[in-house]
Amino acid sequence: MRNLITDVAGVKVGSAHDAKLASGVTALIFEAPATASIAISGGAPGLRDAALLEADMTVEQIDALVLSGGSAFGLDSAGGVQSALREAGRGFEVAGQLVPIVPGAILFDLANGGDKSFWREPAYWRLGRDAARRALEPGGKDFTLGSHGAGHGATLVDLKGGLGSASAKSAEGFVVGAVVAVNAVGQATIGEGPHFWAAPYERDGEFGGLGWPAALPEAALTLKMKGAAPQNTTIAIVATDAELTKAQAKRIAIMAQDGLARALRPVHAAMDGDVVFAAATGRAGQSPDVIELTRIGALAADCLARAVARAVYEATPLAFPGALPGWRQKFGR
Repeated sequence: MRNLITDVAGVKVGSAHDAKLASGVTALIFEAPATASIAISGGAPGLRDAALLEADMTVEQIDALVLSGGSAFGLDSAGGVQSALREAGRGFEVAGQLVPIVPGAILFDLANGGDKSFWREPAYWRLGRDAARRALEPGGKDFTLGSHGAGHGATLVDLKGGLGSASAKSAEGFVVGAVVAVNAVGQATIGEGPHFWAAPYERDGEFGGLGWPAALPEAALTLKMKGAAPQNTTIAIVATDAELTKAQAKRIAIMAQDGLARALRPVHAAMDGDVVFAAATGRAGQSPDVIELTRIGALAADCLARAVARAVYEATPLAFPGALPGWRQKFGR
């Protein structure tokens, strides 16, 4: 186990970013079409092809999922992923044409100090293509956390955000994983200290091993937020190797949203676009019963909480004046 979403059989991940632009894209490619659904809890989401993930829609399986920076401009990234997939011979066949099915979500990172003068160039299409090509390379199982891919330009109110991932195995042997780009309106840490809200779910010191503080600071529950503008969003994917229907994947996505609530404060606000995709590769060759499905959903939430903390723990500052510090820079660890 790599403690990455790629521990789920049939999942590969690639990332690409542009340091001058201060933004990036992360593409999750399925080795074979996968069942997927979505849960939207934020008040300001930015999505592509999300409606087809509902249980009553015709398309049953998808080829990839995309997480991107760039606000609405980042929706172009899915086109770049489609291009790479079609180049590789992937897609839903319609009238002799291959159409890769690639839903995606975006986060707002247009105010982080990067050079955003990309209006005449499809910057995110290119980044999406590059991320997908990296995922399709032999291997495609290892990827870097922190200020990479969709998390490259992400921020919180007081720290640099980033890309995080985690995985676990259920008692029945189903593998569950999460990947997340953390660009939250508030905090992942408690008050002014280094402790993570997600501390109870940590495994093997993956984000510092500090636990919770001995006592919550007096101001720990005072909300700190970037402001009222919809300049945020935490976007995530959870996946399992179980065989799921679209309706079951929807339930996993809903349960996994709890992981964001365990790791971020506040979350699911009017100025957030918080979204969780859930996907099932079916590589375990077994369908869970209702109890097993519940365990998968609970593990997905745990993995997502851990992934949020890992994203912040591994992030490094952007190279611009006034850039927010990374967790390690701020707390000297």
